[in-house]
Amino acid sequence: MKEKRASPAIEEVFKALMDLAIREDASDIHFSVGEPPILRIYGHLRRLHQFGVLKPEHTMAIAKLIAPERNLQELGERMGTDLGFSYGDKARFRVSIFKQKYNVGIVMRLIPYKLLTFEEIGLPEQVKRLLHLPRGLILVTGPTGCGKTTTLATMIDYINTHRDCHIITVEDPIEYYHTGKKSIITQREVGVDVPSFSEGVIKSMRQDPDVILVGEMRDLATISAAITAAETGHLVFSTLHTTGAARTVDRIVDVFPEEQQEQIRTQLSGNLAAVISQLLLPRADGKGRVAVFEIMITTPAIQHLIRDRKTHSIFSAIQTGSKLGMMTLDTYIIKRILAGEIIPQEGLRVAQRPEEVIEKLQEAGVPLPAPDEAAHPLPEAA
Repeated sequence: MKEKRASPAIEEVFKALMDLAIREDASDIHFSVGEPPILRIYGHLRRLHQFGVLKPEHTMAIAKLIAPERNLQELGERMGTDLGFSYGDKARFRVSIFKQKYNVGIVMRLIPYKLLTFEEIGLPEQVKRLLHLPRGLILVTGPTGCGKTTTLATMIDYINTHRDCHIITVEDPIEYYHTGKKSIITQREVGVDVPSFSEGVIKSMRQDPDVILVGEMRDLATISAAITAAETGHLVFSTLHTTGAARTVDRIVDVFPEEQQEQIRTQLSGNLAAVISQLLLPRADGKGRVAVFEIMITTPAIQHLIRDRKTHSIFSAIQTGSKLGMMTLDTYIIKRILAGEIIPQEGLRVAQRPEEVIEKLQEAGVPLPAPDEAAHPLPEAA
């Protein structure tokens, strides 16, 4: 017998939670047995004790409320499932449902319906030039939850608005919905429209694309397909969970067997157009978060560094490439501190070379925290 869906009482509580999360501008909602519902707001967790502690039947009922039958079946068979969920016309969520301690846990990430502009994100204007390239691989990198998907959506929307293209996206799940403007947009979801990222990219090359978005380069097959797509004359966008251009190049190369790594370095040096790394830091006024960026644009000098295993020198190449539109993360952090948008402690916590940032802030007369208040740089994302 097919199980019933959630009760009306659960539905009402769920709706109240959704409305609260949207009103409070939460980035994530956590449902975990033994805890009340929890919101993540501007990077901090807030337990909603007014809703009471969740029981196993509560999280299971919420899972049935938001997940199609195929996802519930996947949850039973593979102990986890991912999907997109639309809450009426108010918001869309990326949802992960999983098993933990024999019970069901759920994390929902809020995806704004409204596509943001370059100015709203804080993305430097020089990035727009990259979006007119006829071919190449552009990577947006950073840890989970740093806004990579939003940045990519803004870039795709810019191309959609300004270029006459066929844009194909391969996503898991589809997060931002795009409608054709000057371009045609085809959006395909892994597990629904295509079996995998790699196959989605390979198949898309037979569908007259100009631009291909690969939601995430998770494995060797997907990375190889993305590089091949760029090599064969397409502008390809994707993401990696790395911080900094040098680490991104090394991560890609290290995925391949040792005997293929020289060939991949050569392919990457010829096809990597840019790496945009980003992090989100709390605003100085406590009202939201600010994106900070490192921008590497591949020049002949950087191509040479990639081919010759000298990725450790990419940071210096970015420092000297400001006239070409490049910018180190530290330079961007200093700009945001001087503009009063983030406090020095937060900037120093993620700076690549904090001692140099301190020196430049002192030269600018910015009050700095005591030495024990300035945290160390973040480790690389897993």
